[in-house]
Amino acid sequence: MKGTVLILGASGKVGRHSGKAFETAGWTVKRFNRRADDMIEAARGVDVIVNGLNPPNYHDWKTILPAITREVIEAARTSGATVILPGNVYHFGDRPGTWSEKTPARPVSEKGRLRLELERAYRESGVQTIVLRGGNFIDPDGDDCVLSAVYLRSIRKGKITLPGPESTRQSFCYLPDWARATVDLAEMRGSLEQFEDIPFPGHTLSAAEIRDTLERALGRKLGFTSFPWAVLTLLSPFLEFAREVREMRYLWNTDHALGGDKFASLLPDFTATDVEAALVSALPSGMLGPN
Repeated sequence: MKGTVLILGASGKVGRHSGKAFETAGWTVKRFNRRADDMIEAARGVDVIVNGLNPPNYHDWKTILPAITREVIEAARTSGATVILPGNVYHFGDRPGTWSEKTPARPVSEKGRLRLELERAYRESGVQTIVLRGGNFIDPDGDDCVLSAVYLRSIRKGKITLPGPESTRQSFCYLPDWARATVDLAEMRGSLEQFEDIPFPGHTLSAAEIRDTLERALGRKLGFTSFPWAVLTLLSPFLEFAREVREMRYLWNTDHALGGDKFASLLPDFTATDVEAALVSALPSGMLGPN
């Protein structure tokens, strides 16, 4: 069931890859310009809204994200569109394990509590909403994703950066795969519930596994270096970004994966990109030789 999709945050990571995926699948794609467009008017006649709007660097989330949520819900109510939302793992808190749609929410951060409140607003709105919940982003366009900005920040020096213990597993979300899955779910929206919480299993990797995989791809040994948490601590009283990133440090110390049972039951034929190809895609230009 194809149709017309409105991409919010079209120039960002989620919006860019979603737009490409929907176009490849034969959908009509409208890209929202927040500076020039009225969202309610832009949403008229669309079937699906992909909400890729997100203030960069955690800027003023408490004010901006609730306002965006209210605006998106109103636009979806007016148009009758289904909303697709990129969920995250913040609300699960700091208890290690395999997290799924059945895992109780236990947020330990303000951002976790805020995201939980926003999802509750969608759940209670009556608007059909699909939360496709992913882990740390891997963006082959190199747009400052978690993999490139954190783990690979010193890769040209032959180092993998450790934001936590090297053996602690994290959930990773290769954005082109997430976007393809979004299209698949949009096309089966008529058979889905009013609110769907769907974990996107992606790839589960420790820093040691990232190192080992990239060593094979690059054909040389890589070492480790520590993320500069002490510097962020010193800067926290003065810089919003340093404070906000420091609040999420617990997540790097929490071993976790995203369970894939529900995803597999809905999309049994979905094939994820090979983990080595996904990791290599985020390497800085030239590291594998001439492009």
